[in-house]
Amino acid sequence: MAEQTQGAVPLSAVIADAATGVALALRGEGDPYALSGMLRHEDALTPAAVRVLGADALAPYAVEPRTAPAGVDDEAVVRQALRAYPPGDDASEVSLWSYRGLVEAAHAFLPGGGRPWPPAPEAGTAWVGDSPWPKLSHRVSQLAALALPGLASGLAEQLAARTDDLSRGFVRAVRRRDWPQAAGVGRWLARLPDVPQTLGLDTGLAFVHQMGGADPRVALHVAAARRFYGRGG
Repeated sequence: MAEQTQGAVPLSAVIADAATGVALALRGEGDPYALSGMLRHEDALTPAAVRVLGADALAPYAVEPRTAPAGVDDEAVVRQALRAYPPGDDASEVSLWSYRGLVEAAHAFLPGGGRPWPPAPEAGTAWVGDSPWPKLSHRVSQLAALALPGLASGLAEQLAARTDDLSRGFVRAVRRRDWPQAAGVGRWLARLPDVPQTLGLDTGLAFVHQMGGADPRVALHVAAARRFYGRGG
């Protein structure tokens, strides 16, 4: 997924534009959302961009009531990404969970057309209990796209036991001005129960958006926390 040759649009720009489109849709702004309208099947960078965004590529379809159902073109885009970038035998837990989340989102939000989706790979949760809180917070921020309603329920159950540690990670990321990590951890905390009231999550997420919202992925995470869980202002 390297940057492309001179004169071509870099992958990072494609991902940023797509993330901006998702965030706008979650805020109820812009045109009706269609994944295949932003990331076209025939574009060479589309599979990589969808794989990086993971389940967030389909996040607007999780909004109820659905105003713009996903179509067969969206299905083709996601199938292309799943086919192009499956996790290898030596894939990290983050890669496995990200791929699994995209498969789960496809099952939940796309028509399917009667064709089976690729099987979701087994992804462990031992790292949730074993990781020290700084490492846990880093990994969780990388998996922020899974903090969608109904996805990765087993992972969410495991993370619910470590809300205090994730709260520490959120505060640490804010103090370090690591806005992507703060937004990702904060988004997960918005989904989890029993987050300490003393954390001030709503104020914290609003501050993260104010300071780091120029980053499209930060804006997306905060928009998702607000839209699905009513957190962050």
